[in-house]
Amino acid sequence: VQLVESGGGSVQAGGSLRLSCAASGYTGSTYYMGWFRQDPGKGREGVASIGGYGNTIYADSVKGRFTISEDNAKNTLYLQMNSLKPEDTAMYYCAAGRNGGWWTPRLTPSDYNYWGQGTQVSVSS
Repeated sequence: VQLVESGGGSVQAGGSLRLSCAASGYTGSTYYMGWFRQDPGKGREGVASIGGYGNTIYADSVKGRFTISEDNAKNTLYLQMNSLKPEDTAMYYCAAGRNGGWWTPRLTPSDYNYWGQGTQVSVSS
């Protein structure tokens, strides 16, 4: 399984970005997928996840601002980020997992088997 993120960049607070994650080497509907972020010196934080049936969960810090979605025909995962804040600045990673119930979205990094290389998001005030 290979995951390649794109779409990061620098924006001002209040702006929007859409991250994409192109996946290959698997059938997307039988994995749960997630977006994570990490600041230098900090642990990796779960941001959003989508299960095999399209059900989603979000970290409290991004609820109402971020939307995770996927296009199974294109094997691509998305993260639409609106109303961005300086505290959203981080390296963002997409991940795929298949431990136990693949239909259940998860925000715990250790539940995931495959990771992309990350894309940087910087939000200025």
